[in-house]
Amino acid sequence: MARVLIVCPFPAGSRLGNRVTAARWRTLIGDLGHSVRVIDGMPKTPYDVLVTLHARKTAGAVLWSAQERPAAPIVVALTGTDLYRDILEDPDAQRSLRLAARLVVLHDRAPGAVPRAMRPKVRVIRQSADRAPTPAKSGRGSFDVALVAHLRAEKDPLRAALAARLLPADSRVRVVHAGRALTGELRRAALAEQGDNPRYRWLGELTPSRTRRLIARSRVMVLTSVMEGGANVLGEAVASGTPVLTSRIPAAVAALGSGYPGYFEVGDTQGLACLLGRAERDAAFLGRLTRATRARRALFTPAGERAAWRALLAELGVRR
Repeated sequence: MARVLIVCPFPAGSRLGNRVTAARWRTLIGDLGHSVRVIDGMPKTPYDVLVTLHARKTAGAVLWSAQERPAAPIVVALTGTDLYRDILEDPDAQRSLRLAARLVVLHDRAPGAVPRAMRPKVRVIRQSADRAPTPAKSGRGSFDVALVAHLRAEKDPLRAALAARLLPADSRVRVVHAGRALTGELRRAALAEQGDNPRYRWLGELTPSRTRRLIARSRVMVLTSVMEGGANVLGEAVASGTPVLTSRIPAAVAALGSGYPGYFEVGDTQGLACLLGRAERDAAFLGRLTRATRARRALFTPAGERAAWRALLAELGVRR
């Protein structure tokens, strides 16, 4: 049995995506017969393998481990801001890539964002989601659209609300937004939008089970992100059979396929509004979205994610 230590830059109890991923990996790697801990500080406890999430934010832990525990292999998981910003310009993130024995990315298109010299280290581990019970969808009163995203610039969190404003007066679309505001400015913006836009409701941060129920009961889920490392919510939507309207970013295309009919361009308010209106009014289009979403379920199974970790640890000489 190996001792696996996961370093996540966010503390226990956080519902930010990296901590959610760390908690799931703790369970999956534990199922393989290993001892797993998750911490948010420096890795100064005994371990055989170090796994870190976020090349820049855990760069200090990566450097300490390379210097003080050189026999322990380091696995660095790359987030969206790593892939599409930090590893291009931040020296600490770039150093983490060099010191890592393996680099984990969360979708099939991510390896192309890694510098060519580092790509032999890259392994894809897709995020999984358990299939949730399917409650009744929202009824005649509204056409509920789930938005699950913390309020931060990378998520473009008010794009769906702005798109809903463009729909005809008789539209029943209601954007129901779950997520915590990470800045006071975005909190004020969300509250102002909710006060002025009857088609937008901000719930704040929800528990994981309530978030899954929101996705499962909504007619559509929308993803408006500018960048994503993997997007846990895409797996949740696919597992629930809830069709998705999403910005055309690499993580979404990897999850849903290049031919998926529910894409709009990043920041395209009018394009998203057109898709929302079509999903609400065109039953055939909504059916196509639903079938295309459900067809991707095999990509997001816990068994597949567990097998990917088993293979990666075996490469590093770590076995049960």
